[in-house]
Amino acid sequence: MARQKGIIKLKGTMGDITFYRTKDGYMAREKGGITAERMQNDPRFQRTRENMAEFGRAGKAGKVLRASIQSLLRTSADRRMVSRLTKEMIKVIQLDAVNPRGLRNVIDGEAELLLGFEFNIHGKLEHSISAPFTATLDRVTGDAVVEIEPFIPTESLGAPAGSTHYKLVAAAMDINFENGTFASEKNATPMLPIDTVLTTAVQLNNNLPENSVNPLFLVFGINFYQEVNGTFYELKNGAYNALQIVNVSGTP
Repeated sequence: MARQKGIIKLKGTMGDITFYRTKDGYMAREKGGITAERMQNDPRFQRTRENMAEFGRAGKAGKVLRASIQSLLRTSADRRMVSRLTKEMIKVIQLDAVNPRGLRNVIDGEAELLLGFEFNIHGKLEHSISAPFTATLDRVTGDAVVEIEPFIPTESLGAPAGSTHYKLVAAAMDINFENGTFASEKNATPMLPIDTVLTTAVQLNNNLPENSVNPLFLVFGINFYQEVNGTFYELKNGAYNALQIVNVSGTP
């Protein structure tokens, strides 16, 4: 480490020299670091390699889950959703009691930890709709159903200012995290007005493969719109829409 002298003080990297500022003044040092070969083979980095492997596995699992409902996430996800989902996937993997460190995976972990995950942290489901609902997954038949009891929209919806209509959405996913494949289906209500009229009971049905051995997921959410001259527009590109994992069935 060397101290910089002269009128011009540098910050950043130039060639193999890194320039930086500390409480003792401006310093310079030769750029260093651990080589890839050492990281892959040095026994002292065994834990690091294990953590990196599981982090990568968590990232891939999150990517497959997102792909299974990509059309819904287009308008129902915050900017940090990917990193938040990866963090939760790591927790799932860490509860794998079958495989050794570094080889733990989602399939042998606790996928149920993802229950309640909010894809849009700025539009949580409980703040968007307070009407009672049930979410059921039947592994034998493949039926995935969200049932919403009758409600008065102006009283039970946390609709953002300017919204005039809404749409309830649901999707079910059968995901093979090991192969990176999935089967999914989504359903939604028609465009509905935000008014004082009591709704009828709503049932959103989705069908998955029967007798699946993969983790199953059911998501439920709501999208808000503003009607202008007969055309419906999403408010701020869906910034207020909610989407949550409301049921999970891990491997049988």
